Amino acid sequence: MTEESQRGFIHVYTGPGKGKTTAALGLALRATGANMKIHMVQFMKGRRYSEIDAIENIPNFTISQHGRDEFVSKENPEKIDIDLAREGFNYAKKIIEENRYDVVILDEINVAVDYNLIPLEDVIKLMQDKPEKLELVLTGRYAHPEIIKNADLVTEMLDIKHPFQKGILARKGIDY
Repeated sequence: MTEESQRGFIHVYTGPGKGKTTAALGLALRATGANMKIHMVQFMKGRRYSEIDAIENIPNFTISQHGRDEFVSKENPEKIDIDLAREGFNYAKKIIEENRYDVVILDEINVAVDYNLIPLEDVIKLMQDKPEKLELVLTGRYAHPEIIKNADLVTEMLDIKHPFQKGILARKGIDY
């Protein structure tokens, strides 16, 4: 193996289509199969999504939520949403600095940055300062060009066709 293949990469899963969190969960599932330790930090999510129930049964996979089950206004976010996002970011920084995980997923952090809940500069610094072997995954729509520039791998999910366009609502176990 080359030295480059031993280092951890920064992944960004973004775009308007479905599957960003799902892709991160797929990577995490594969990593647990290789005995790696994973932590997913969810921003702007406070509902008990089905993935939480599943993750609780997977060894070496931890999840924490830092948000409310409420709509967040992009134009005028409430103080509690800013506080929860920053609390989550500080938590993520701490676990990354402790270097106890092989993979850290910052779920919906791109949206938190776009909504000005977390300063872009703080996320860029976190990306630049990550431990060398850590695999870091950032998900969410609206990935800032600077986040994309600092990533090693970027995947954009496109919204080509979705049942929601026909009025079909999200389905438990499939969409949440």
